[in-house]
Amino acid sequence: MFHSITEFLNQWEHESSSTQKVLDALSDESLQQKVSLEGRNLGRMAWHIVTSLYEFISQTGLQFEGAKSEQDVPTCAKEIADQYRKSNEAMVSAIKEQWSDESLKEVHNLFGHPSPNSLTLLTLILHQTHHRGQMTVLMRQAGLKVPGVYGPSQEEWNAIGMEPPKL
Repeated sequence: MFHSITEFLNQWEHESSSTQKVLDALSDESLQQKVSLEGRNLGRMAWHIVTSLYEFISQTGLQFEGAKSEQDVPTCAKEIADQYRKSNEAMVSAIKEQWSDESLKEVHNLFGHPSPNSLTLLTLILHQTHHRGQMTVLMRQAGLKVPGVYGPSQEEWNAIGMEPPKL
């Protein structure tokens, strides 16, 4: 959990920029990629990440404009990436303007469970990271280049003239 707004924002900067890189790498055609017949396609998963910003954080009482899950999933990859950028900027601005470090201790109902705001922020990061990982698998299946998140991707190792690590 986070003890200060600055602590969260420092971590969020890396996480949200990594998510933005992944979303920016999508193509319109890739949005239909599925892992199974019953599973979400890449577009729906990307949109889920976008709308999760508002869905999670609005439960704390924070006021900001963000994409909502009841909206149709866009068929344009750029629109999904742009909506993440806008929702993220609005969320970060609202946190800076409306919360103090003390706000992190406030407890609100998060999907039926009491959760201090600090835990809600951590849960948002973990949730986003989980789905971002799923997306990178679908991106490979769709033939897209996957950007590095916690280190270089296979394509990035090759671009710098190095062999990717053997696992």
